Amino acid sequence: MSHFDRPVSEITESIRNGSVTCKEIVSESLERISATQQKFGAYITLLENQAAERAEQLDKLDTDAKKELPLLGVPVAVKDNICTRGVATTCGSRMLESFVPPYNATVIDALDAAGAVIVGKTNLDEFAMGSSTETSYAGITRNPHDPERIPGGSSGGSAAAVASGTVPLSIGSDTGGSIRQPCSHCGVAGLKPTYGRVSRYGLVAFASSLDQIGPIAMNVEDLGTLLEVLSLPDPRDSTNGRKAFVNSPDIYSGDLHGLTLGIPREYFGEGLSPEVRSGIEQAIEDCKQRGASFIDVSIPNLQFAIATYYIICTAEASSNLARYDGVKYGFRAKDQRSLVDMYEASREQGFGAEVKRRIMLGTYVLSAGYYDAYYLKAARVRTLIGQDFDRVFEKCQALVAPVTPTPAFKLGEKSEDPIEMYLTDIYTVSANLAGIPAISVPCANPNGLPVGVQFMAPKWKEDTLLRLGHAVQKS
Repeated sequence: MSHFDRPVSEITESIRNGSVTCKEIVSESLERISATQQKFGAYITLLENQAAERAEQLDKLDTDAKKELPLLGVPVAVKDNICTRGVATTCGSRMLESFVPPYNATVIDALDAAGAVIVGKTNLDEFAMGSSTETSYAGITRNPHDPERIPGGSSGGSAAAVASGTVPLSIGSDTGGSIRQPCSHCGVAGLKPTYGRVSRYGLVAFASSLDQIGPIAMNVEDLGTLLEVLSLPDPRDSTNGRKAFVNSPDIYSGDLHGLTLGIPREYFGEGLSPEVRSGIEQAIEDCKQRGASFIDVSIPNLQFAIATYYIICTAEASSNLARYDGVKYGFRAKDQRSLVDMYEASREQGFGAEVKRRIMLGTYVLSAGYYDAYYLKAARVRTLIGQDFDRVFEKCQALVAPVTPTPAFKLGEKSEDPIEMYLTDIYTVSANLAGIPAISVPCANPNGLPVGVQFMAPKWKEDTLLRLGHAVQKS
């Protein structure tokens, strides 16, 4: 049996009691990556030497020091839009193919302090813009459950790394569902924390008011373990809420008595596939068996969520990506006659089609003639969506919903239709717009392809989500 078939707490306990070493655990991870990388393409950069050296250092620690490390020797994969000192951070783009950050993201320092071993940087849609991990300059990632299908995106590499058994934990980023959607497609658990729970310092920005780093794991308990490590207060991030998450064994009792969950009717209308609907209904039944009660609720402005999201995220992307001009760092086009030519050629050659599309959309909605009609109106609707959630949470402690309309679709199936691709985020973007936490947990699907159930809760109530997710997974 693999060491990675067990919860992280059992892996670390095995290391502490001497039944296995950090070096052996990390070696197993690197061997599995070597055996699966060509088939699934989950990673962009592998850190074999650094990981082996780190494991040896951890093995040399004394017993007392090892007790203080909650992720002692645990291999972790990191999405390649999170800065790692001395290690390339490409964002899946030609623009940053040779960028090596001189500093760590806060979450990387947190992983190091907890005793984790980073074994590689994972693939993603270019600059985290996509829902299928097909837009990466490094190539596509495939779903470990069916290599002819997408793993989801943009954190497809991080989800596939866990689903293929190469690591027990990974971290991704979620701007409009980019953790939850690939976790649903790959059959693993993933959490988008409350906006501000985890520091964004060192996360390469896509849409700054929406982006949030979060954990991915095979089981829900490990999500809580990793979230506690990642959620340290950080004065370097002005949007950080300074609210550390405290994990507790009480969360994972499996008892849901006293919890009232809302079923928002807007999430269960036309377009939801029978396979996904069946899985969600089974998850609802599992929660009922464990003591939860359910009520019907409504989020009236949810119908505007996709339009609102794609106005706001493209506007912020056009602003954030203006820094990539070929001057300070990143790709620079050669043999240009003027500064303006160099700007234009660097961005033309450095960015892929999807990134260019979003920059152009964002520039349009921010332009003088259309700012009021599009961006300002979207900002107001975003406020209304947040108020809808606030009202609903006065009646219940959490919401249950699908993560995606369908199971994973085939590679290339939606590549030529960006609107259809954008609509795959229809059930996830609202949580980012409202800044609330949301989780994806695998649920039953008789047809074989993974399906996830989504739970959403009020801000800072990740414990409620973990409680629900663990109960479903236990069932």
